[in-house]
Amino acid sequence: MGSIPIDARWYLADIVLEHSVEGDPRNVVHINTHLVEAESADEAYEKSFDLGRASELEYANTEGRLVRVMFRGLRELDVIHDSLEDGAELSYRESVGVPEERLRDWVISRQQLGVFAPRQSKRDVPNIMPESVMRMLEAEGFDRGEFEEPA
Repeated sequence: MGSIPIDARWYLADIVLEHSVEGDPRNVVHINTHLVEAESADEAYEKSFDLGRASELEYANTEGRLVRVMFRGLRELDVIHDSLEDGAELSYRESVGVPEERLRDWVISRQQLGVFAPRQSKRDVPNIMPESVMRMLEAEGFDRGEFEEPA
């Protein structure tokens, strides 16, 4: 069992959600990291499962196809050791005996960081855009074409 501070109350839960689109053999898997407040690791586990199960749904995409979102389980559940404040350490991984070449590969440039990455093309990806969300975007003045890739 991991080291859990006696006063721990915050956890990070990686929730695995699988999206399947009617008529498309491919799936789309999201691993969503949630902040969970709990009095114990057991309570954090239960709350994380509740979050995952609450994410299950079915809806029509913008092509009228049924999309099913299934909770597949947890990928990880970690305790946050520090108080939540600017600069707090939220999680860590420890590795021993890492070769220099591999270590260099782990460190990436600013442009490669997720927050600075360019928007990736959604071409040839199953359409999981809910029609209801698209209608809300259109009501706010967005054009459907801004979200769909050219054929």
